[in-house]
Amino acid sequence: MTLRQTIKGGLGVLERHIGHPVSAAWAHLMSTGIRPPAMVGAYPDFATAMHHTGRGGYDHEDVAEVNVDFMSRKTVWDYPVMYWLRSIQHDDMHVLDAGGHFGTKYIAFRKLCPLERVNWTVYDLPTTVRLARAAQKTQDLPSEIVFQDDLGLIGPVDLLLASGLLQYLDIPLAHLIDKLPAPPKHILLNKVATREGPTVVTLEKIGPRRVPYQIRNRAEFEGSLFDMGYSIRDQWEIPSLSHVIATHPGLGPSTSKGYFLQRRD
Repeated sequence: MTLRQTIKGGLGVLERHIGHPVSAAWAHLMSTGIRPPAMVGAYPDFATAMHHTGRGGYDHEDVAEVNVDFMSRKTVWDYPVMYWLRSIQHDDMHVLDAGGHFGTKYIAFRKLCPLERVNWTVYDLPTTVRLARAAQKTQDLPSEIVFQDDLGLIGPVDLLLASGLLQYLDIPLAHLIDKLPAPPKHILLNKVATREGPTVVTLEKIGPRRVPYQIRNRAEFEGSLFDMGYSIRDQWEIPSLSHVIATHPGLGPSTSKGYFLQRRD
């Protein structure tokens, strides 16, 4: 029997005695192992999960610089986004790429989705924006992208794009939109982690750190979109981005979804 099996067996005995899972202890053991799993722990909200990150969180260089090359390539789940982006594109359309990292979606899309007529603004955390602006000065990133870490300076937006943002967003989507001068006519959401049970926040390993990763109750989330004044015109699933929390497999796999929304007014 391996050490991991021995520890897990001992925790199982302890759970039966005290009547609830020893999830924190098991999550810690798994997260500090030789090959720690991608996701550990299950918490009821974002703040509780953040408390368990130690010195984790997103606003660090060693998180911002992870997987830049990979995220700058087109993937199968980008095609619904590109389809709708082309369908609604018009002269001087302003796209707000929220959580857009180093403009990776602009770079990935521009060969198949002409963006010459589009004003593209990336909104992200201060560390990411600082690194991106520095990369523009050395011509490592396109000069056409505007990088901003203050929503109050962005101005009116025609389309909000959030590809892979929502699981890391520490506020409701409605609060982000409330910071804009007016709600955008269209919203494109991609890689939204959902489940049929209660919302759960786990800790994902990105680079050397653990960061909160929110898996939303699907029905509640879709209801919130309606309450914000939007109708779902299209939606799709991304089976390859389904995840199981290693420490809590009983919660089942997440379902990764995309949405194209249009404002009802």
